[in-house]
Amino acid sequence: MIKEFRLPDLGEGLTESEILSWKVGVGDTVSLNQVIAEVETAKAVVELPSPFAGVVKELHEQPGSVVEVGKPIVSFEIPDDDGPGPSESAGLSSGAGEQAVETPKRQPNLVGYGAVVESSGRPTRRPRTFAAAGALETAAAPADEPAETRPVETRPTDRPRSTPPVRKLAKDLGLDLAQVTGTGPGGLITREDVHEFAGHAGEAATPTPALRGTRMAERETRTPIKGVRKHTAAAMVRSAFTAPHATEFLTIDVTPGIELLEKLRSGREFSGIKLTPLTLAAKAALVALRRNPALNSRWDEENQEIVTYNYVNLGIAAATPRGLTVPNIKDADALSLPQLAQALTALAETARAGRTTPDDLSGGTISITNIGVFGIDAGTPILNPGEAAILGLGAVRTMPWEYRGEVALRQVLTLSLSFDHRLVDGEQGSRFLADVGAIMAEPGMVLAVV
Repeated sequence: MIKEFRLPDLGEGLTESEILSWKVGVGDTVSLNQVIAEVETAKAVVELPSPFAGVVKELHEQPGSVVEVGKPIVSFEIPDDDGPGPSESAGLSSGAGEQAVETPKRQPNLVGYGAVVESSGRPTRRPRTFAAAGALETAAAPADEPAETRPVETRPTDRPRSTPPVRKLAKDLGLDLAQVTGTGPGGLITREDVHEFAGHAGEAATPTPALRGTRMAERETRTPIKGVRKHTAAAMVRSAFTAPHATEFLTIDVTPGIELLEKLRSGREFSGIKLTPLTLAAKAALVALRRNPALNSRWDEENQEIVTYNYVNLGIAAATPRGLTVPNIKDADALSLPQLAQALTALAETARAGRTTPDDLSGGTISITNIGVFGIDAGTPILNPGEAAILGLGAVRTMPWEYRGEVALRQVLTLSLSFDHRLVDGEQGSRFLADVGAIMAEPGMVLAVV
């Protein structure tokens, strides 16, 4: 029998996800819980396990497609161990061999679910092909008949196979996709196909609106708003227009802090551990929160309460190929400096590899954004939604600075602190920022503030 697997609820309250890649093809035999695809939610890349054991019959969506939750994405052929029942037998006799498709009434939640074994058999592996979204259906044929000789049933309502950006491009150019020949997998119409067709269409004609559109299309690039970028945009708008932001700045001489990092790197306890100004700033912020807990809180609008956390899940803004993400280090306040440095390194590597999980991205209580790595001195960071504060770390620069009554070249950086003025008063924000600055400028001040 054929069973459809519909895109499950990923446990984040989202309504759609993008298919990034398929790990299987048509004809592949898959086992229960085998990873069959990678999908991108608004927060992270998630591996999608198979809820069935059987043979891949059809892949309904192509990589790059944005799919709504509940929509079929793949069909499996699984053996009918119990044999056809009365209704199935009747269907076979009257349906001229038409396959019955059984759709599960409820798909499990991807996060933490354990799929139920649907079949104990392992069908014979079939030739591997790729059936993309909108592929033509092939009618049932005898097992010994070559696949390429089987009759193809077309549906008059099928539109040319292409992706939404390509359809938008064709519309902008005034082209009919039905006249374009696709050169992509399975006849998929690509952007190159559209541009090629547009060029040939105007070779024997005077300039037309379509050609003017072609020249205009070459002057700009359009990128669909989806995935992390879509989520980030919505979150930043929500934050900016919900929480009243206030931002303060503090420029400090961090020469002693930089010298301390150099000394620690040569120590046995920090062998092989990456130490950076971000490590120092993170530790300073964690210490400063002990005296300024208001910055480690959130506004509970529904219950009209201020929730102050007794732990710190420290978020670190990370620029990744997929866009900006803010994974957090759970219970960072309980970590020693070597442990914190290792956690920061692991967080950055995971984010760059695109393997940050939804759990890593949720539950943050306060964040740091390191704009100094881009050579920026200061900014006005926007709060991560649900958090009371975000600390911006600027670039460390060698500058003339007043030192012991004289002007000397010192290592200087600027800290930026944005906070939710509903939760944090100006005095509280100022004291926190001053504590962070004091610790980074004179690490020995930790003894005075803890």
